Amino acid sequence: MLILAAMAGLLSVPVAVLLVEVIAALKAPRLEPFEVKELNIKKRVAVIVPAHNEGLGLVPTLQDIKAQLGAGDRLIVVADNCTDDTAVVATEAGAEVIVRNDPIRIGKGFAMGWGITHLSQDPPDFVLFVDADCRLQADLIEGLKRVCHGVQRPVQALFMMQSADNSPVNHSFAEFAWILRNWIRPLGLRNLHCPVQLMGTGMMFPWNAINSVPLASSHLVEDLKLGLDLAKTGQAPYFFPFVKVTSVFPTSAKGTESQRQRWVQGHLATIGKFVPRLLVTGLVRGDLNVLALALDLLVPPLSLLALFIVGTMVLTSSVALLGGPWLPTVIAGGNLVGFFLCVVLAWFRFGRQVFPAHEALSFGSFALKKIRLYGRMLIGGTASQWIRTDRSTPN
Repeated sequence: MLILAAMAGLLSVPVAVLLVEVIAALKAPRLEPFEVKELNIKKRVAVIVPAHNEGLGLVPTLQDIKAQLGAGDRLIVVADNCTDDTAVVATEAGAEVIVRNDPIRIGKGFAMGWGITHLSQDPPDFVLFVDADCRLQADLIEGLKRVCHGVQRPVQALFMMQSADNSPVNHSFAEFAWILRNWIRPLGLRNLHCPVQLMGTGMMFPWNAINSVPLASSHLVEDLKLGLDLAKTGQAPYFFPFVKVTSVFPTSAKGTESQRQRWVQGHLATIGKFVPRLLVTGLVRGDLNVLALALDLLVPPLSLLALFIVGTMVLTSSVALLGGPWLPTVIAGGNLVGFFLCVVLAWFRFGRQVFPAHEALSFGSFALKKIRLYGRMLIGGTASQWIRTDRSTPN
């Protein structure tokens, strides 16, 4: 009884966190006074674009960035371990290109660190990281610069993924899950005056902040790790959802599975490695920002959380029907109700356009794919560290 009750009880924590975030997000965000106040002093921005074999789709991203740069700003492309013409394309597009070739140390974090080392010779006031396959909202750089100056902390823009036009892969559920992860939950945290996780692109940092933490790593979700490292130094990321970067999901089933495995594997590894020490750090220091990020990180990917909840419900119910105690079933049932409420509220308020109700009929086949994915991970399948995902350029 105690083991089953403990299992269901532990699962209640991420469910409760998710429910609080979703409910908090139902309130529309509002601009703070400092978020609209014009800067009266000149601040220089350097935009770093880590790029690995991105020659085919890099130009639209660079054009979006160049259109927003002012005098003294810089655009730097890190052509990292490329075997295509990324460096040539970036140079012809007017970017400052630095080439990195190191087949031993592979990962986006190494490329980011390479760019920061390059900038240290002439440091800017702010550094913005943008992935090579993203499109930028017209006023993104100016908006992030204004907010970053105001909070003197890292600032995360809204980062959304969408299906490519005429994509052969149905990404409806993935789009909804992405909205929940990158829009609803961070919005709830913002409304609760809490920090958020970094999302990998659309991230601006004060120079002193980004120059003070280690970047060079092969971590599969280097953005999560970077945000946690900064939080421990008292510079937890701030969410500014009024400017947006977008990208598209992969256009092949193989690319989709590779990307999802990379995200899930990296997220779970981060939970196991960082959450316990973050909870201890937050409690010892009385740092609510660190505690908020630790609790937020405890929420696993949506499909995995759903499988945990349903599996626990089936297990505890079976034991109860065979004569065992009902308390674990009651706890598991509460988790199921709480999770269902989260999904319904999130879908009704934010997700109906990308995930129509009739798409729920296909959830069974989606769940089977996820079970196969988690099964491969369980028996030792690993994701690649940093590969270019097959995709088309977003409009």
